[in-house]
Amino acid sequence: MDLRRRHVAAAAVAAGESLKIQKLAVTGDSSIIPLYLTNAVFFGLFFSVAYFLLHRWREKIRTSTPLHVITASESAAIGLLVASAVYLVRFFGIGPSRASSDDDLSDEEIIAKDDGRTPGPCPSALVDPPEETAVVPSPVPAKVLIRNDSDSLSTEDEEIIQAVVSGSLPSYSLESKLGDCGRAAAVRREAVQRLTGRSLEALPVGGFDYESILGQCCEMPIGFVQIPVGVAGPLLLDGREYTVPMATTEGCLVASTNRGCKAIFASGGATSVLMKDGMTRAPVVRFATAKRAAQLKFYLEDPLNFDSLAVVFNKSSRFARLQNIQPAIAGKNLYIRFRCSTGDAMGMNMVSKGVQNVLDFLQSDFPDMEVIGISGNFCSDKKAAAVNWIEGRGKSVVCEAIIKEEVIKKVLKTSVEALVELNMLKNLTGSAVAGALGGFNAHASNIVSAIYIATGQDPAQNVESSHCITMMEPVNNGKDLHISVTMPSIEVGTVGGGTQLASQSACLNLLGVKGASEETPGANARLLATIVSGSVLAGELSLMSAIAAGQLVKSHMKFNRSSRNIPNVVS
Repeated sequence: MDLRRRHVAAAAVAAGESLKIQKLAVTGDSSIIPLYLTNAVFFGLFFSVAYFLLHRWREKIRTSTPLHVITASESAAIGLLVASAVYLVRFFGIGPSRASSDDDLSDEEIIAKDDGRTPGPCPSALVDPPEETAVVPSPVPAKVLIRNDSDSLSTEDEEIIQAVVSGSLPSYSLESKLGDCGRAAAVRREAVQRLTGRSLEALPVGGFDYESILGQCCEMPIGFVQIPVGVAGPLLLDGREYTVPMATTEGCLVASTNRGCKAIFASGGATSVLMKDGMTRAPVVRFATAKRAAQLKFYLEDPLNFDSLAVVFNKSSRFARLQNIQPAIAGKNLYIRFRCSTGDAMGMNMVSKGVQNVLDFLQSDFPDMEVIGISGNFCSDKKAAAVNWIEGRGKSVVCEAIIKEEVIKKVLKTSVEALVELNMLKNLTGSAVAGALGGFNAHASNIVSAIYIATGQDPAQNVESSHCITMMEPVNNGKDLHISVTMPSIEVGTVGGGTQLASQSACLNLLGVKGASEETPGANARLLATIVSGSVLAGELSLMSAIAAGQLVKSHMKFNRSSRNIPNVVS
């Protein structure tokens, strides 16, 4: 049966190719002149002749010459105008209807017309193989291999797909050409399958609002990836309870964080302090000499000049407020690190606009300044850097909790002494031996990444946002545990980017930080940063307890392995 179907497909394609050749032979379409050149010639001819005739008739009116008196050149111009108009009207399909003929039919319609057999549920091949020879499987076109619903494609969609595959239509222009982002994604997806010969059947394309990502979240979409979202909590932080959404494919992560939240809740909750709130951007500029670069450095460091620069910077946004400028020199190159508040936005675009304003302003006093780049990596964005670890970037938060002795024994199944010793040897000494930069923790990036994906943050900023040092000390005569996480560069926002997507917006709404704060600009983003730090605290506490109790491997074997026998796993 499979061989039969493959032969049918091959024969249909062969018949279609034969029909195309016959059409070309009948119509004489040799495609000597490309269509776009023909269109350009007739467009130019139409408007040139129209301009000539209007100019001539204007002269006749001015000289009182009768309009019906036409010269030979005007007669030729009128003829060309009519000819070009007829061509353009026919090209755009505005013409009288014609009776259907074979030339107007698609290849599939001609094949169906020529096939005189009665259709049935399993029609035979259009070209039957000779009886004396065995049926040999033919190479199957990508369309047959990949799509089972190719018949659902309209004739227009099929033509567009062929244009994308052939390269005559850029894939990135589908949204503007079709005016339908969902349809553009489906067409692009099919074109990718045919070009690569690889199936995307398991990648969903329907049921997503592609209009919401146009021009801001993703270019040339072909579908979306499904990531499960779990919840941990309630997290009792600063006297309020939060149910924390976490998007992840790592088993045990949500369960472990949830256990940490339970231990914190049973111990009276955690408290947080936000120490800094400012996004940074650091352009690099160059001068002819190091002395000249140093002069700009001194200018920027002079407090008398800060106010005038702040006025220029703050014009970029009603939320952007310049906080400080930190220049660093390397030879004749100067790196200028601007820090500013950005309201409820993460703020990279906002600070970049303000920096551009200041650079334009500085050109008047330093005309020999050459701007090499708006970002010189002294920011530092999406890279592990000591400047973020020391100076901070985004929101700098400290979160702490005192976990009671009975909770550590009953919920976490370990002891205060074991946790303190493990933290010193693993998170502090072990990270130092490894030469870690901001990585003095057990798995802060796990929690940060999961919350970032769920709430529409930039996942790549997990790099610096996961900078964290976890501290544990015995308190109350050694009975209880004081645990804290210090995170100097949490980069989050509640407006802009992926936060406006429906799913991510719902997760922000679950936390009570959706959109911009109406009462206090920036309050929602700051609250989200503290929730991130509180969740990291819970995740650190639970994982360290699992390691101290020797439960890590057992837990992952139980929760991080696929099993068809779910009841046994649960039990």
